[in-house]
Amino acid sequence: MSAASIALSVHDSAQQQTFEIRPLAGAVGAEIIGLDLSLPVNDEAFARIHRAHLDHHVLVFRNQHITPEQQVAFSRRFGVLQVHVLKQFLLAGHPEILIVSNIVENGQNIGLGDAGKFWHSDLSYKELPSLGSMLHAQELPREGGDTLFADMHKAWDDLPEALRKAVEGRSAAHSYTARYSETKFESNWRPTLTAEQLAQVQEVIHPIVRTHPENGRKALFVSEGFTTRIIGLPEDESRQILTELYAHSVLEHNIYRHQWQPRDLVFWDNRSLIHLATGCPSHLRRKLYRTTIQGDAPF
Repeated sequence: MSAASIALSVHDSAQQQTFEIRPLAGAVGAEIIGLDLSLPVNDEAFARIHRAHLDHHVLVFRNQHITPEQQVAFSRRFGVLQVHVLKQFLLAGHPEILIVSNIVENGQNIGLGDAGKFWHSDLSYKELPSLGSMLHAQELPREGGDTLFADMHKAWDDLPEALRKAVEGRSAAHSYTARYSETKFESNWRPTLTAEQLAQVQEVIHPIVRTHPENGRKALFVSEGFTTRIIGLPEDESRQILTELYAHSVLEHNIYRHQWQPRDLVFWDNRSLIHLATGCPSHLRRKLYRTTIQGDAPF
């Protein structure tokens, strides 16, 4: 076994669970093997999971047969949960869970069918963006449906000097509606936002380079999905710089492609990564449950 795949065994004394934290090959990510999240996770085990999340940015918990209540409870161990603005796609009885699905029943989409078409960090358009998101597979298509993750710490570390000088100390605007009308997979259009919903997603300003509040590392904090402009620059210059930042952030060596397996629960750090849903054919059913944990104001 290579050094990259050496497993870390963790013992949960309360439940006698032994699990492995197994780094994935490539840019980021680690698998959590053998842990049953339907059982309580003691403080020691949780601390190791938390540490792994900071170190690897994406954790893949395999084969999790958990209820929505259990997903919500585990997510809450990391912080306050955020409720998505599209309330029509929240799981009945569990408003903390957003249904991500292309399934249509009785002529209506049961969930957000085109979530993540553009690279983005979840809820970067909020004053308090997401710390992280958990996505639990309920139904998976036989083809397609992969999720890509790009490491924004590495993107900053490797940023060419000219671009670094152009953005250091600057801020950018983020808006949920930046590309809202363009967001579509096959026949899955997004619903028209009500005045109340629009009021919940007013434009916000965040630093282009943020410091991770827990690991202290700098990361780019812009994305094609939600970032609209750089504050204080002419429109054409802002657009050019953002285009270069987007291209640099998603170079192939910087990306982890997650190919979903049944009952995967994937937990990623929105302070460290941006992600992209690759989509799947509309006739193949796909359904996942997402919880989103509130973070701090970027600095």
